[in-house]
Formats: sequence, structure tokens, C-alpha cells
Amino acid sequence: MNEFDPLARFYDLFYGKRDDDLQMYRDFALAADGPILELGCGTGRVLVPLARDGYHVTGLELSEAMLQTARAKIDAAQVSDRVTLIQGDMCEFEIPTRFALALFPINTFMHCYDTHQQLACLRCVHQHLQPGGQLIVDVYQPDPQVLLESDARLLSEGTVLDPETGHTIHRLFARRLDLATQTQHITFILDEIDLAGRVRRTLFPFRMRFVYRYEMELLLRQAGYSLEAVYGSYDLEPFESSSEKMIFLARAD
Repeated sequence: MNEFDPLARFYDLFYGKRDDDLQMYRDFALAADGPILELGCGTGRVLVPLARDGYHVTGLELSEAMLQTARAKIDAAQVSDRVTLIQGDMCEFEIPTRFALALFPINTFMHCYDTHQQLACLRCVHQHLQPGGQLIVDVYQPDPQVLLESDARLLSEGTVLDPETGHTIHRLFARRLDLATQTQHITFILDEIDLAGRVRRTLFPFRMRFVYRYEMELLLRQAGYSLEAVYGSYDLEPFESSSEKMIFLARAD
């Protein structure tokens, strides 16, 4: 079992309706004029809307459980002729297609845990881009205050109702900072309450390695990209100290 498999059945309940980044990807897809590669496609949150728009999209995902959900959504949307799903590691994969655009949505790149993995991943994607193909990397800007609060305190992110089962799911989480490795160790605690009031708890520990602006720019240059822009929001606002996002737009040399 992949470490992300236990999250698959809950993922869309918490993140499935998120669409604040979709227009940005649609705009870049329109300009790219070619096939698209999504790294860490999960359950197809970004991939399916792009396929509905008529683009040919390949999704790479390590978790087979996530891919199972994505396949069901692709079939329901009737876009299977425009989508290819591949189970694989984003640091080491081989696909015959060469892409006009590659995407790392919402913090996906932060699942590369050291410089070796980061460069291996970026170089592997570079090999799969057409000459001049574009890459978008969306990560959060490390906020010193938020990092200081990563002290293993338990926080609640509220509840959702699972429409398929009628169960209520309460999500809590805790974060612990390892500053030496620029890593946040995060644990989701998912309490599923059934109709009889019984509670089933699922623990989902994972980690994310954050990057700083100029560190990411150096990684991109080392991997063979030219940096075109750094944005601070999905509306492509200039990146500033107060920006929550760091969205890197790079081009394969």
C-alpha cells in the first residue's frame, strides 16, 4: 500500500470542490497548444476539468487508490479518450509523449524530500517537455509565524458529511517542524462517526519539504529551465512578502 492510499476515500470530501486554481491552468493550457502532464494528479481534481475543455492530459500518480477514484470520475465525465493515467513516481518515470505544459498543483512538489529528489524530479519532467515547453510549480511561501506554530498542537478543520454513507467526518491535524531539513511532519486525524454514533479513527501521517523562493529558482536553473515569472496568487499577482503562494513559471531550455 502506498502511503497516500488511506487518504484516497476522504480526499474529495475535503478538497474535491476546490477550484480556485483552475482558471489559471485553463489559461496556460490554452496558450500551450499541446498535451499536458499533471504530476501527482490524485483523484483528478485538475485533470478532469482540463479534459472536459478538450485537452489531452496525462496524469501521473503514485497512489493506486487515488487513481481508482480518478478513473471513475473520468468515466463519469466521458473524457477517457483524452486522458491517460499512469501509476508512477514523479522522480523517476518514462512516458513516450512529449508535453507542451507540465503542472505541479497545490504543494505537490513538496513531496520531494531532499535536493536529490527535487532535482531528479525536475530533470525527469524536463526530459518529457517539448523544446520550450512550460512548467508550473505551485507551493506555499514559508511563513515564519506558521512555522513557529508547528509545535504538534492539535487543530480542528471542521466536519463534512459523506453523502454516500451519511457518516460525519471530523478532521483534526497536527504539525511538527524539523527546521534542519525544512520539513513539516503532518498528521491528519480523521474521525468517522456512523449513524449509530460509533467512531472509526484513521491516522494519516505524511511530510512536506518547503522551499524558499531563491532556492526554488536555483533548482529550476540546475535542472535546465529558464525562469519566466514568480507569481503570488492564482490571479498572477506579483509575488510579494505578504503572498501566501509562490507560483513558478519556467520554460524548458
